[in-house]
Amino acid sequence: MLRYDPAAMSHRLLVFPDDTAKSLIDALDGAKQSINIRMFLFTDPDMLAAVKAARQRGVKVRVMLNPQRRDGSSDNEETRQALLDAGIEVRDSSPAFAVTHQKSMAIDGKTGYVESLNWETRDLTQTRDYAVVTDDPLEVAEMLRCFDADWTQTPFKPDPKSRLIWCPDNGRTRLAHFIDSARTTLWLQNERYQDTVIIERLVRAMARGVKVYIMARPPHNLKKDKLIEGVGGLRIMRDVGAKIHRLKHLKLHGKMLMADEARAVIGSINLAPGSFDERRELAIETDAPEVIARLREVTRHDWEHSEMLDLSDEGVLADLAKRHQDRAGKKQLALKSGKKK
Repeated sequence: MLRYDPAAMSHRLLVFPDDTAKSLIDALDGAKQSINIRMFLFTDPDMLAAVKAARQRGVKVRVMLNPQRRDGSSDNEETRQALLDAGIEVRDSSPAFAVTHQKSMAIDGKTGYVESLNWETRDLTQTRDYAVVTDDPLEVAEMLRCFDADWTQTPFKPDPKSRLIWCPDNGRTRLAHFIDSARTTLWLQNERYQDTVIIERLVRAMARGVKVYIMARPPHNLKKDKLIEGVGGLRIMRDVGAKIHRLKHLKLHGKMLMADEARAVIGSINLAPGSFDERRELAIETDAPEVIARLREVTRHDWEHSEMLDLSDEGVLADLAKRHQDRAGKKQLALKSGKKK
């Protein structure tokens, strides 16, 4: 049950790369009092310049950066140093989480941005990504409350009736219930389909007659230790009737679910156990008419500019060969030789 009156709620949708980095830079340029940024990857020079300019005109800026990826590599060090040199407060995200994958900002305590995209040039220019802009005072206050809690490494408890969805707190439960409530259609765009609870809920949705349209990335994008869950999950859903496609004109990075073309969830959450159980993630549920209308348009456009993802043994092996994983993939997934009979 959603908490707020949709008529009184203010949500807007940004679609990337269509709306370009300017849509975010304009928000930064308009800040008058405060900017609070939480980012997994922050490397784009134009975004960095806009944040530094805000600080130079007297805006209080705090930036929380993920210190390193799961494999130990770090992408944010140059940005971190540039921010510190500009007099901006920067902290590592809370060590309570394996990774802080959340991408968000709050402007002047009045406007929140819940994003699927990192602030890196690729996500701004080459990938299908989304951001929901909220002016709802309760939602923005909750975003800031969580920011302060993770900034000071103190406990945070989400409002159980909020439209905001947090991991590892309530993400799996909220998304499972969202899928359970679908009656006619489910449209999904996500990089990973690995969580057994979510796959189970999608299978049940199809069993009760819901049409499921899945946009996914090809298997060669999966890490070696995630092949079994990633390919297996997609095959299970294909076998019970889901239509599974891959984008042709863009890379897929956005994380979006839309139910019955009436409600949607957008944010940073991959449909994988690590996202639900170990990472700080943020998404938002919305039924704002303007957001849903644009999502309908974008999902139709992307579906028309996509192709069926070949999940046959031959198709998977051919795709894995793009990353020289064909032998490993064959062994892990118990694939056949790949030669057509």
